[in-house]
Amino acid sequence: MKFNRKTVLNLLLFALVLAFFVTPLGHYGKIFLNRLFAFGPDVIAVEDRTQLKDYNWTLKDKDWNFFSFEEARGKVVFINFWASWRLPCEAELAEVQKLYQEFGDQVVFYVITDEEQAPAEAFMEKHDFTFPVTYLIIGEQAPFEIPEPPASYIIDKEGRIAVFEQGISDWYNTGVKELLTDLLNAS
Repeated sequence: MKFNRKTVLNLLLFALVLAFFVTPLGHYGKIFLNRLFAFGPDVIAVEDRTQLKDYNWTLKDKDWNFFSFEEARGKVVFINFWASWRLPCEAELAEVQKLYQEFGDQVVFYVITDEEQAPAEAFMEKHDFTFPVTYLIIGEQAPFEIPEPPASYIIDKEGRIAVFEQGISDWYNTGVKELLTDLLNAS
């Protein structure tokens, strides 16, 4: 049986599409596409920033101990909500890791999940993420809206929301790094 060029190209395209859905190539391809189409977050103009009413929020740390968000008062804070089972979160967290490596000693990072500890730790280990994981306590009152992951906030030293981004974003870019530097240098 002889195949013409169009038939061969159609078969190759079909095989590629099939591989995208049923092989690990597809998983990595989807991660790549999520990162490719992620853009930097929008910064909220200073005069439009919402002030946190309080810092009364209880969370759990990596050791499953309770702590208060009050610890972040007066500091620049990066908050990211994630879930290991959401593909856009996996794509975004690689950028969060880079940001943490550069600013982790100056900015308070809360990378928050509502998952159980074991799957969250396995996910972190699998991807070599070193940022601290924070665990959300379901039903606990928070000083702002708890969005569906992936979503992130950047809060300035005065407790004003400088960034709120729903969905995947590119967190390791010049604009974000300049914003964090400016917020850190503000008196």
